[in-house]
Amino acid sequence: MNIKLSQKQIGQRITELRKMKGLSQEDLAKSVKISRPSLAQIELGNRSVDILELQKLSFILEFSLDYFMSNDFTTSQVIEGKEEKKAKKEEERISVPTLQVSKFKNVLLYILERCAGKPNVGETVLYKLLYFSDFNYYELYEEHLTGAKYRKLPYGPVPQKLDTIIGQMIENGQLQRVKTEYQGYPQTRYLPLEKADLTELRASEKEIIDRVIEQMSDWSANAISNYSHKDLPWEVTEEGQDISYNLAFYREMPYSVRVYNEDEND
Repeated sequence: MNIKLSQKQIGQRITELRKMKGLSQEDLAKSVKISRPSLAQIELGNRSVDILELQKLSFILEFSLDYFMSNDFTTSQVIEGKEEKKAKKEEERISVPTLQVSKFKNVLLYILERCAGKPNVGETVLYKLLYFSDFNYYELYEEHLTGAKYRKLPYGPVPQKLDTIIGQMIENGQLQRVKTEYQGYPQTRYLPLEKADLTELRASEKEIIDRVIEQMSDWSANAISNYSHKDLPWEVTEEGQDISYNLAFYREMPYSVRVYNEDEND
């Protein structure tokens, strides 16, 4: 389980991992491209670590970000060695999203049932509703909703394989694609031709989707795109790369949907 760590806890864990790797502060600071005094302040808990620095540290010190932030973290589990590396790969594999095509189709149909009648809900708004449903659910429950992978593109996060899935649904008579205009701009819309199978959705999954719809489905394409561009998982990902679900745990308000209890740090 992921927790909200204090700066002191993060510093202690980085110190332990650095020493186990046999690195000096100078060596590690150079690798991360920060000054040695800055690293010293991090290890003492006097300076925060931004997400890009933490990603670099995870690569150099060879730890999983998800494991680093967990209650179960111990340095003995990240000692270099064949058995430890194998165990770590198995652990990381747990958080790798695997697309559940049937679930994705039903989430898409459900969103369209609720929103297709709104003139602002074209492809851009639809993509963002899917993205926030998936990432909000993962942040809150540490499980994948649809398992879709999202890529950082200039106009915001876009689910991969979406064109193929939509093509299948149009061919099977589940969706209709409509080309229209909205506020003077060309718009692609999708109309559901059948209802979602709600037996495919848990109550907790439907609740998260409903919250996203209630919050964002009336926003314009421009407004929801700008909002998604300030969401930390999208913001820190390199252009054209897959967006890691684990980055959702580093969100802050108003994006975070999880209330972290400071007592968890004790």
